[in-house]
Amino acid sequence: MKRSIALAALATLASGAALAQSNVNIYGRLNVSVERQKTETTTVTEGGTVTDSQSIWALQNSSSRIGFKGSEDLGGGLKASFLIEHGFNPDTGAASGTFWGRESWVGLEGGFGRVRLGNVGFGTAAYFATADYISMHNHDTGTSSDAFYLYPGAPLDNMIAYNTPNFGGFTGEIQLGLKESTADGSKHSVVLAGNYDAGPLHLGVGYVNANADVALLTGKATEFGVRALYEFGPLVVGAYFINNKVEDGADETKRNAYRLSAMYTMGASEFHANFGVAGKLKENGQTLDGTDAKQFTLAYNYNLSKRTKVYAFYTALSGDGRENYTSLKNAFALGVRHNF
Repeated sequence: MKRSIALAALATLASGAALAQSNVNIYGRLNVSVERQKTETTTVTEGGTVTDSQSIWALQNSSSRIGFKGSEDLGGGLKASFLIEHGFNPDTGAASGTFWGRESWVGLEGGFGRVRLGNVGFGTAAYFATADYISMHNHDTGTSSDAFYLYPGAPLDNMIAYNTPNFGGFTGEIQLGLKESTADGSKHSVVLAGNYDAGPLHLGVGYVNANADVALLTGKATEFGVRALYEFGPLVVGAYFINNKVEDGADETKRNAYRLSAMYTMGASEFHANFGVAGKLKENGQTLDGTDAKQFTLAYNYNLSKRTKVYAFYTALSGDGRENYTSLKNAFALGVRHNF
């Protein structure tokens, strides 16, 4: 009996020690808007072209998610960490894609930097260093998200990722996505990204070399992008330039994309505007007319607290090449976002 009590007490102490060393947090975001959306698609038939337009009211989910993250201090400056994250649709309660499909990784970090193994998210490090960084009004989610970013090499499942320590404001990241198969002749994905922060100045650069089959990309895809953002007190201005190239056998397609965004803060209010351009495609050196597109967004956010905001936006897309990217023509939205 005494031995059982002693073992129970020892187990309790061990459990307490383990809990003292572990730090697990539940976090998430719910972001839902009521929207009036207009879509338009054009189909070429033997009798000519047929245009299908429709306007609907919808509850729009903007990348709502729930996740668990934690860390353990291993001593000597070494720390273990993990993160698992799941996307869902608050309007229906249904899962959004694969369970834990947004992120699921385990890592070790210390003075050498950080190494992660697993799925580190849909956007690559190059995306977060460029396009995502200047998408300030609704976190590059929902119908007002950047319609022209092509996400080459994403998602990078089966990934080995390394983040450098901070060197005077500069941090770098290398990502290697293992294909795990040679059946289709494809290869591993490689991503390089760098970020530099110096007071109000924020710079980023990204490079992707991957196989892709999304939007306009089918084949061997490469991307190079640069980003700059500057804080002029309450006014924040950011921009990016991205060049995409795709090789599919003997064919080569190139495209440039640009985006400019601005935010002005006044108390709890944020006023946003951004403008993006998808340049004309160049196929084997020949410019293809009717392949460019534009996107313009105006938005207003009111921060009720550090975690909760209400917002409104209007986004519109135009150009002969719009349907290469989306059927959406415009959307007006009123929404609520809450982080926990």
